[in-house]
Amino acid sequence: MEQEVQQDQGNTVEEKGSRSKKAKNEIFEWLKAIVIALVLVILIRWLLFKPFVVDGPSMQPNFHTGERVIVNEILYDIREPQRGEVIVFHVPSEGRDFIKRVIAVAGDTVEVQDDTVLVNGKKVDETYIQGAIDAAEANGGTYNVKDFPNEQFPDGKVPEGHVFVMGDNRPNSTDSRMIGYVSLKDIVGRADVIFWPIGDIKWINH
Repeated sequence: MEQEVQQDQGNTVEEKGSRSKKAKNEIFEWLKAIVIALVLVILIRWLLFKPFVVDGPSMQPNFHTGERVIVNEILYDIREPQRGEVIVFHVPSEGRDFIKRVIAVAGDTVEVQDDTVLVNGKKVDETYIQGAIDAAEANGGTYNVKDFPNEQFPDGKVPEGHVFVMGDNRPNSTDSRMIGYVSLKDIVGRADVIFWPIGDIKWINH
């Protein structure tokens, strides 16, 4: 009887040791998974995507001050920007980043007259600001107050390696009508998602 009891106690100690080792292995696996996840988040955060805070009214009614957007930084390493896409870019003369919409790309000829935007002689269907245009015209005015080409930029043809951009808030936007064409080298990336505030979360319509 005594021998059997000793054998049982030995088994109990061995089982406890096995459970303890298993628990340590599980903790290690969890820690390893957390570290890998953090590394991936950092890589995605700094190398692939970048948060950007909207500051100012230039993209109303589609973007508002304080909204945070995720900017895809690798898309334009694969291809060039396309008409209608919302981009973030550096403005060296301003020392800061702007968010605007691409209206025309290299080789295009642009003309902005009142609320009519022509690219290569064809009217652009700007559904993203049509409500604002209709409201301005209902009050007997125009939504746009600065035309293009102008004295500052008399040539309406977009040069190679550049895009022509405008803010959705045409009467209150500093864009290509004032600062000229945007170099592809200055583009940070495409704004893809509004992620804050929570009530504004949405994929951006290009």
